[in-house]
Amino acid sequence: MTSAQCRWGILSSANIARKNWKAIGLSGNGIVRGVSSRSADRARQFIDDCQREAPFEVVPEAFDGHEALLACADIDAVYVPMPTGSRKEWVIAAAEAKKHVLIEKPVAVNAADAEAMRDACDANGVQLMDGVMFDHGKRIHAVSERVRSAALGQLRRIQTHFSFTGDSEFQSANIRTDSVLEPHGCLGDLGWYCIRFILWASGFRDPLEVSGRTLTPLSRDGSDDWVPGEFAGELVFDGGLTAGFFCSFCTANQQLATLSGDSGYLTIDDFVLPLYDSKTEYQIHRHELQIDNCQWNFRRRSETFQCDEYHSGESNAQEVEMMRTFNQIAISGTLDRGLADRAVQTQRILDACRRSDSMGGQRIPLREPS
Repeated sequence: MTSAQCRWGILSSANIARKNWKAIGLSGNGIVRGVSSRSADRARQFIDDCQREAPFEVVPEAFDGHEALLACADIDAVYVPMPTGSRKEWVIAAAEAKKHVLIEKPVAVNAADAEAMRDACDANGVQLMDGVMFDHGKRIHAVSERVRSAALGQLRRIQTHFSFTGDSEFQSANIRTDSVLEPHGCLGDLGWYCIRFILWASGFRDPLEVSGRTLTPLSRDGSDDWVPGEFAGELVFDGGLTAGFFCSFCTANQQLATLSGDSGYLTIDDFVLPLYDSKTEYQIHRHELQIDNCQWNFRRRSETFQCDEYHSGESNAQEVEMMRTFNQIAISGTLDRGLADRAVQTQRILDACRRSDSMGGQRIPLREPS
């Protein structure tokens, strides 16, 4: 590193990269140095679009191909939002070029590939992290502390739901229904967040057993196979804790999370992408049933808690905190292996859900027998 800023390269002009371009600019300790795409013209158009809304003082360079960007000595870290099916080779190439790597989710086609990517980053002394933005927001830490402090009593059940309704064009033509480029469909795109939230709530313990079922398959026109368009999963932990999740490209916008203990439950209705506001919220409920002879009253007992953070696009938003955290790792050179392990753990659970699905949804051990 030659300065107190992390210098970024973006591999691909995917739409999600626009949000993270702005987040890098708001972080205060990072800048975008360049963007690569299949052509320099495509990268240049992406840069021009982003500069109009969130400009850097020095206009980033448009690279003709990803190899050229990785060869640039003025880049310290790369953000990889390209399709899942093509990520592995570029993550390993970035690691071998001594670039820190922030990768979109799901990180890989399977856990073996995710572990290979992590190992390549370890071997080259660079950080690997997946782009789960809520990992870095204030709310997830506050909720985790509530669970650890037994504010809900003994945690018994975790439920998550993340969905949106894609129109007919989305379901037949979007890259997220392509069996080669995005083989995990809604499970990779939405279920990744559901699984990650469950891991936060459970203290990042491995489940003992996993089951999963594709409820609705979808297939992009021209694809040889289908991907999950709706998926339901179940995780069984030790100590009596269970968790379930549902993700869908066919159901209305929902981002619901519920943590149920033996003395109360906690709810969030926007656990991935916070609703438009200057605060993020969660609620704790301890409703009471009051019985007086023939009169039965179920009394609402709910309390709302707030965290001081904008939904998006401001200096304390979760995606900005993600970039700020990553930048500091790159600047200091003090790597956090736990962040990479977190991504691999999520991938292993996703893989187990797919194995269960292929076996008719039966409950299976998390790890395959050796």
